[in-house]
Amino acid sequence: MSYLRTFLPWIIFAVLPSGQWQWAALAALAVAVAVIVQQRRAGAGFDALIIETGSAAFFAVLAVIAFADPHSAVHDYSAAVSSGTLAVIAGVSLAIGKPFTLGIAKRTTPRELWGLKPFIRTNVVITAVWTAAFAVTAIVLAVVAHAGNAHSTTATLIQVAGFVIPMVFTVRYVAAVQAKAKAGAA
Repeated sequence: MSYLRTFLPWIIFAVLPSGQWQWAALAALAVAVAVIVQQRRAGAGFDALIIETGSAAFFAVLAVIAFADPHSAVHDYSAAVSSGTLAVIAGVSLAIGKPFTLGIAKRTTPRELWGLKPFIRTNVVITAVWTAAFAVTAIVLAVVAHAGNAHSTTATLIQVAGFVIPMVFTVRYVAAVQAKAKAGAA
């Protein structure tokens, strides 16, 4: 549920009609802000809201561009730019030693594990996979947009794959790490 909530603004932007991209950007911004407010009220720190905060900033800028010029060339590349932005946010979180998945994982992991090297290493690996998935998705979407298919079913499927593949990896990798830890403890 945490990842769904984290990426909800991006999902909303992806599924709303592209002909109304300015409203999709505004809706995504509103959802990003609502998620941040809700999570802060629930006690989440900003370390657990790295993607959400970056999302709000991105959609604020995109909404301004979209409303200022609904026919902007940015529109055709907005999906690629979105994935690229996520890659940058995730990559920066790695570079500064605060993988964005760490804050998400802390929501469901006992506090005594937070500082342990295996927990941190697991989140570095997971964040690296998400970063790579976002970067590859951005590149593929840019190629698709350049070919004139920015608003096609193919582009939508690429966007979906860009979230589903790292999500499946995350679930499986965490399960494998936990199984290994249990086997080592036995």
